[in-house]
Order: sequence, then C-alpha cells, then structure tokens
Amino acid sequence: MTTNRSELSAVVQPSTISGGSLDVRSILAVSEAWSERNESALLEPFTHVFSVPGKEIRSQMIDAFNLWLKVPQDKLRVISKVVSMLHTASLLVDDIEDDAQLRRGVPVAHKIYGVPQTINSANYVYFLAYQELFALRSGIGVDGPSDDPKRLIPFKELDRIVTAELLSLHRGQGLELLWRDSLQCPTEEEYVSMVNNKTGGLLRVAIKLMMACSTENIDVDYVPLVNLIGVHFQIRDDYMNLQSTQYSDNKGFAEDLSEGKFSFPVVHGVRADTSNRQILNVLQKRPTTPTLKNHAIKYLREHTKSFDYTLGVMDDLEAQIRAEIARLGGNAQLEKIVDLLHVERHA
Repeated sequence: MTTNRSELSAVVQPSTISGGSLDVRSILAVSEAWSERNESALLEPFTHVFSVPGKEIRSQMIDAFNLWLKVPQDKLRVISKVVSMLHTASLLVDDIEDDAQLRRGVPVAHKIYGVPQTINSANYVYFLAYQELFALRSGIGVDGPSDDPKRLIPFKELDRIVTAELLSLHRGQGLELLWRDSLQCPTEEEYVSMVNNKTGGLLRVAIKLMMACSTENIDVDYVPLVNLIGVHFQIRDDYMNLQSTQYSDNKGFAEDLSEGKFSFPVVHGVRADTSNRQILNVLQKRPTTPTLKNHAIKYLREHTKSFDYTLGVMDDLEAQIRAEIARLGGNAQLEKIVDLLHVERHA
C-alpha cells in the first residue's frame, strides 16, 4: 500500500501550522502552567524511595533537639521537610554511585527508572528544597529571629548554611568514592573527617536551621554534639552492614563489600595487618556471592578483631555523646535515641 504526499500531509499537519510554518507564538500564548502530572512523573524516582519508611533517626533527632531550641511548629515543619528532601535525594545519587541493588528492602530507584531519570529527579529535589527554604525565610517578619544579636547562627544565613553543608556532603562522598575506586585505604583519622562531612552534613543542616529559628537557647552551640552523633551513626551503620541480618534484608548481605567500600571495620582490618592483602583483594573483586564475603567477615572477626575494635570505638563515642548531652542540660528524648542506637556485645 502506498500513501501519496498530500495524504501524509493531511495526517501529520497540526492546527498550529499555518502557511507551512509552526506558529510558536500561538503555542506559547496558550501553553499551560507546569502540570501536576508532569511534576508527579519527574518525582517518581524520589517518591519511590521517600514512600518507604527508613530509620527516621533524623526526624527523631529534630524532635529531640527541639526540647532545647523550641522552634515554632510552622518553621519546624519546613525544616523537617527540607532535611527529608535533601536526605532522600542524596540517597538516590548514593545508590547510583554505589551500584546498589536494594534500599529499605525494595529495588533502588535507578534499577526501575533508569540512571538519567533518577539523577534528574534527585537534582530537581535539591532545588525544590531550596524553594522551601526561601518560603521559610520569607515567612519571618521584621521582628523575627534575625534581629537578636546574641543568636549564634543568624536567621539571614539560612541559604549559606544549607549550601555549606551540601558542599561538605559532596566532599565527603567524593573522598569515599575516590578511595574506593583507587583502592586507597584511608587512615582512621581520614575516615572520621570524611564521615563528618558526608554523614554529619545533613544532620548539621537540620540543627543549624533549628538554631537559626529557635526561640530558646539561641546562643548555645549544639554542633559539636551533632558531629559526635554523626560519626557514631556512620560507624554503627558500617558495623551493622557486616553483622546485622536486618541490614541484609534491607540492603543485601554485606553490601558494603560488594560496593568495595572502605567502611570503618574494613579500614581497621586493612591497617591492622598491612602484610596481608586479603581484604584489599576482596574489595577489588566487588563480590556479589556469599563465599568471599563470609571469608572477609571471618578474617575481620577472628584475625584482626576489627568488629571488637569497632564496638570499642562506638562505646567510647556513645559515652562522649551522653556526657555532652548532660553538659548541655540533659535531654531525655535524645538519650532514648542513643539507647536505641546502642549495640550490645555478643557473649
């Protein structure tokens, strides 16, 4: 069957074409505003992860710190939303960079929606978070918190706070990727510094925004406590990734070894016996089956005693956190979070 040119032209010619040219002015004049349907479609990778409950430690921490800071509820809701958006967006990118398979027990977003769409969704949410931040700033009148000279973090610095900590997050993440991809094992000191940037960044965003909007204790510095909590949280996460069956269900068995990650127990294991390259060789292989992973875990447990060492570091950090909470006046809700994060030694 053949179709002549006049028939084809009648089929494809849109109403906006007149005189053989596209009437762009008419299209722009009647174009609709950005639609909810498009918004929902672009956010699908983000929503996929956001809709599955995580540990919720950050939201619990915000509530706990508010016992001290007394941020008005309308502002606290915006701060919580901003932090949640930034955190979830960062997870989308992390999963791509780590070639992860599971997040919170479900397939990672980029395995469903593809890498390009997931990257775009994550970047889009970063800017949506800034849009929320602008709304927070514009909601404060001339008699708002920015006027008090005693305030440790001025309200006018909201944008700078978030920008600085997002830079920290990417610096920390970048170093971790550099070490992984070049098979360079960091020192424990370098690891702690990296974690303070990577994990501590979003925790500091939350608490610094709260400090800028607080109605009480406006001149008290809570950042050192947050830094300790961030380092403890990440070391605990590293430990649990290699030791917890619950983590295996949510992220896969010993997924950090599959990613080639220099987690805290691995850093100790590599540096405790530099004459033995077994762990480095396992990381280089990026194992996906249990055999090599179980071998590496046994080596860390029995040869270098890295899990015992990690538990000792966690206990020391926990003691420092509790002492800092007491120094700041005590906080029962925050103490409960520390209790929740405590890891018992196995007999």
